[in-house]
Amino acid sequence: MTADAARDQATEARLLAAATELFAERGFANVTVRDICERAQANVAAINYHFRGKDGLYHAVLQSAIRTMQETTNLARRTGEGQPAAEQLRIYVRTFITRVVASRGNWIHQLMTREMSDPTPALNLVISQVIKPRLAYLSDIVAAVMDVEPADPRVLPCVFSVNAQCVALLNHKAAGRIDPAFAASLETIEPMVDHITAFSLAGIRAMAPRPVRRAARRRRARA
Repeated sequence: MTADAARDQATEARLLAAATELFAERGFANVTVRDICERAQANVAAINYHFRGKDGLYHAVLQSAIRTMQETTNLARRTGEGQPAAEQLRIYVRTFITRVVASRGNWIHQLMTREMSDPTPALNLVISQVIKPRLAYLSDIVAAVMDVEPADPRVLPCVFSVNAQCVALLNHKAAGRIDPAFAASLETIEPMVDHITAFSLAGIRAMAPRPVRRAARRRRARA
């Protein structure tokens, strides 16, 4: 690598790091090109040269966050492969909550909070590359528990209900003031995993067609 190429690479890395911090702290609209370049110690023309403008730089930051969020779904899918649907649901809940607790307050959490509260056109990337695939996987699990097709109109409301319970733990400061159990740490998440899984399975089965509900009751009676 030539000296010029090495300098370009170092500048690009500094711009990306500075933009990540600033976009997470302030949101896209409240960060200027000059803000980023000052923090990165780069010329104001550098963002256009490396990322074709502020929008391109924001997309680069967002894609980094998207790759991390995609791995949450991929990990749940890999870990649950070959398991019964009820166990897949538990694995999904545990994986999601583990990532939620681990990411509290980090730049991805901050960035997504700002993107959801003050959306940019880039939100479509998050929806198409993270949220829709994640909900599609969870829909497959819920449909299997119900013994219906994923497109069944009873599936998606259950999917949103499961997901909402997990997402609620992101706001741990407010939730923890209600009950310290909601401010769970990585060492104490299992009771919450047990609760969300049991509560969700009961709700999903209650929404299922009658034959599935009767079969679930017989299984519980035998247990």
